[in-house]
Amino acid sequence: MFRRSEPASVRFDFEGTELMARDGETIAAALLAAGIASWRTTPVSGAERGPWCLMGICFDCLVEIDGTANCQACMVPVKPGMKIRRQTGARQVA
Repeated sequence: MFRRSEPASVRFDFEGTELMARDGETIAAALLAAGIASWRTTPVSGAERGPWCLMGICFDCLVEIDGTANCQACMVPVKPGMKIRRQTGARQVA
């Protein structure tokens, strides 16, 4: 699907699997480069979603980052040691 032109050096966790990203790369770009195109499901139908606009408008790329839900993967740069999880359905509001 997508290939990097430079080697990746930042390690992060996605669903218990260690992945690599380039410094400054967004979570969405890193997941796409790893061959992962879908990482959330809709609350009503459970349809899979992944990045659509890649500029923070559509909210189709929501993930859970280090325990915080509703984060836009296309807007957040990967940091070493991040723990990223799929977002399934609606999140509880405390």
